[in-house]
Amino acid sequence: MPKSHAETFVAPYVVTNGAKFRITDIDPADCNGLKDKGAAAALLQEGLKKLAKLQETLYAQNTWSMLLIFQAMDAAGKDSTIKHVMNGVDPQGCQVYSFKTPNQEELDHDFLWRCACRLPERGRIGIFNRSYYEETLIVRVHPEHLAAQRLPAACIPKDIWQQRFDDINNFERYLSHNGVVIRKFFLHISKEEQKKRFLERLEMPEKNWKFSHTDVAERAHWDDYQHAYQEMIRHTSTKHSPWMVVPADHKWYTRLVVAAAIVDALEGLDLKFPQMDKSKKVELAAVEAALRKESGGRGRGK
Repeated sequence: MPKSHAETFVAPYVVTNGAKFRITDIDPADCNGLKDKGAAAALLQEGLKKLAKLQETLYAQNTWSMLLIFQAMDAAGKDSTIKHVMNGVDPQGCQVYSFKTPNQEELDHDFLWRCACRLPERGRIGIFNRSYYEETLIVRVHPEHLAAQRLPAACIPKDIWQQRFDDINNFERYLSHNGVVIRKFFLHISKEEQKKRFLERLEMPEKNWKFSHTDVAERAHWDDYQHAYQEMIRHTSTKHSPWMVVPADHKWYTRLVVAAAIVDALEGLDLKFPQMDKSKKVELAAVEAALRKESGGRGRGK
């Protein structure tokens, strides 16, 4: 995907000054002037081809790794975005984890533990569908979840959310120092579009499985979540692990923006296939010569 595409579809949504960020700065229905879905689909395919090549090189080089974090309100399209953007990537080089309600083992550890266990290996792209950021979102909106973690009273100060923002920033800085490229996506859906998608899930039998009564219950806390997301983005969008607030009312546009951002980040790594040193080339030449001397010449298919 050309750099001009990255500038067009990535730059407007990167939070570069967290202190001044307001969630209302980004229109969930924004398409940056792009109205032709057919043109968007063509651009997406162009980006996916580039992504597949970059991922192959990332895997072969085995030096960098990439962590993609997706956060959003229910029905914003996290699953479908991951599916459509990563469908051309070699499964061997991609790992996807969805983080649900913490189980007892996870609650018996620090809040970063379960995600730290799932970080991508070198050469791979790791995808977190929800993440440790839930600890500053649902736990903030529903304080009873914090009580379930059984933290000592001394570890629950009045500024616990700022404390967790600081811990996350330190963790992500540590990861970046160890070759993990982090890109974080908040898929920003409007309350009206969420309602529309909820109704579709109820009206279409093949989508009923996606719906839960808790989705509507959480919708009642919409304003609280918007505030929590705004605070999260304000305090944890950094140069080494920026947040992108991606308009999510139009899924076709969301996918284009996310793909462009991933391609742009990988291109910035100057990835190359490993180069063989002289001794390795001599070794390979000897192997080739030995194979050619085997009976049967170049070999024939059966």
